[in-house]
Amino acid sequence: MPVDPQIQRLLDLRAGVPAFHTLSVADARKQFEARNVPGLRADPVAKVENRDMQGPGGSLGLRIYTPKGDGPFPLMLYFHGSGFVVCSLDTHDLVARNLCSGTSCIVVSVDYRLAPEHKYPAAVDDCLAATRWAQANASGLGADPSRVLVAGDSAGANLATVTALRIRDEGGPRLLGQVLIYPVTDHPIAGMPSMDENAVGFGLGKDGMIWFMNHYLSDISQAADPLVSPLRAKDLRHLPPALIYTAQYDPLRDEGEAYADKLQAAGVDVAVKRWDGMNHGFFALAGLVDKADQAMDEACAWVRDVLARAA
Repeated sequence: MPVDPQIQRLLDLRAGVPAFHTLSVADARKQFEARNVPGLRADPVAKVENRDMQGPGGSLGLRIYTPKGDGPFPLMLYFHGSGFVVCSLDTHDLVARNLCSGTSCIVVSVDYRLAPEHKYPAAVDDCLAATRWAQANASGLGADPSRVLVAGDSAGANLATVTALRIRDEGGPRLLGQVLIYPVTDHPIAGMPSMDENAVGFGLGKDGMIWFMNHYLSDISQAADPLVSPLRAKDLRHLPPALIYTAQYDPLRDEGEAYADKLQAAGVDVAVKRWDGMNHGFFALAGLVDKADQAMDEACAWVRDVLARAA
């Protein structure tokens, strides 16, 4: 189907904005932080608190969202999209709020270190450390340490996948599920058809992904590492159930669906959905794009169902 009219309108509004991959890292970050999109959905939560923990590289910031109601609540670690280079707790604040409200989970959003100042594996190490910290400190947060999930979008979904892999291989905490929104699962050089089909004109493109990866990795040889490209992992058995969203006009579409196929072949319970007419980033547009609201609601329902089945 063609690009959804609500998405096309937003693309048209940004038509004159310089592509981020033509900017310096500092200016690209400013561009993302300055985005102000009125009308976005902001579901109510009971409390939002900024905390710090001792991470592998020093102080690691966390933003903790507590839902309304009585705990202890399930616990969700959320890793924001970034291309590993841009974005922050602030740029993805509303996504975290909506997930908290819709799932009745305490959501811990992680301010992991960004490249190029902190190249791979800094972000990977931060996300694993934050997951273990949150589980170990769950009771003090009002959460249940036996009900833990990971979630993320784009590069953050990559970090959620590799956190699940490391937890499986390196020991605890047990995860009940993983929510992967248009995940990065391979390097652009892999040549997935959607990387070229959606290279230009839909927001994130091929040149942008290459720019991100060039900043994230110290050497192209690291692209073969499953903790960079989880699609290349040899064994995906015994991972938690996964929800994977892809978007029709996203260069990451095919690698996300390939990862879903590989998980299913390994016996993992996977729910995968391609959102036709949508582009990369649409999930953050609830309140403006009807399918974004639907996607948020369905993702929250999937989490609630996983938690109910695990009870």
